[in-house]
Amino acid sequence: MRIKLTVAYDGTNYSGWQSQTNAPAVQDVLEASLFDLFGHEIHTLGASRTDAGVHALGNVAVFDIVTRIAPSKIAFALNARLPQDIRILSSEQVSDSFHPRYQRTVKTYEYHILNRTFPDPLRRNTEVHFHYPLNEKSMDAAAQFIIGEHDFASFCAAGFSSKTTVRTIYAANVRRTGDRIVFSVTGNGFLYNMVRILAGTLLEIGEGKYPPEKMKDILEACDRHAAGPTAVAKGLVLVKIEYPDAP
Repeated sequence: MRIKLTVAYDGTNYSGWQSQTNAPAVQDVLEASLFDLFGHEIHTLGASRTDAGVHALGNVAVFDIVTRIAPSKIAFALNARLPQDIRILSSEQVSDSFHPRYQRTVKTYEYHILNRTFPDPLRRNTEVHFHYPLNEKSMDAAAQFIIGEHDFASFCAAGFSSKTTVRTIYAANVRRTGDRIVFSVTGNGFLYNMVRILAGTLLEIGEGKYPPEKMKDILEACDRHAAGPTAVAKGLVLVKIEYPDAP
C-alpha cells in the first residue's frame, strides 16, 4: 500500500528536503527512521524539495510498504524514532497512483519577518530580522499585483529547468501583528527561489526604495535583474500542500 505522510520540520540543521551526498537532509533522516521501523530500505517521494534552512509545516511524502501496522499509527511509530526537529503530523493510505509532485497541487508559503531594532534570540532560526522601518501596507499593495496568472521569469533563480515560468497565484497578502510581518502566498506552483525573491522585492518596497506599482513593472520585465535580492532561507515556511483532485 502507498502511505502519505504530512511532514513538519525545522530546516535549520538540514541541507533541505532532498538527499545530498555531502550534507544531511530531511529525507535522509526520515528514511533512516523508516528503515529502523520496517527493517529494510524504503525510498520516499517528496512533494517539495525545500532548500537548506527552509522550514515546513506541511510538506508531503509518500512511500510503498507491505505491513500490518495501521496507516494512521505509522506517524506515532516514526515520531518515536525521529529527532525533535522533524515530526510526522499525519499518516494515511492513499491510492497507489497518488504522486506528490505530478498531481495538481495548491501550495501555501509564508515568509516571516521581525521588524524591530533588535532580533529575537528565541526565533532567530525561523524569522528574518529587519531593523529598518517597513511599511507593510505598501508591501501588501505590491503583493496584489502578483495575483492571477503571470510569467514569473523575473522571480526565478538561475538553474530552474521547468518548461514554463508561468504560474497562477490564488492569494497573496502581507500582514503585521505587532513587530512581526508575514508575507503569505498561495499558488498552483512556484519556481526555484520564487517566494524568496518575491519576499526580497517586497522588503525593498516596504523600505521605501520603490512604490508598490513597481511590482507590476518587474513582472512585465521577465528579467531576474529587475527584481530584488533573494531573501534568506530561514524566514520561509512551506505551510501546506493541497491536492484538489485527489480521491
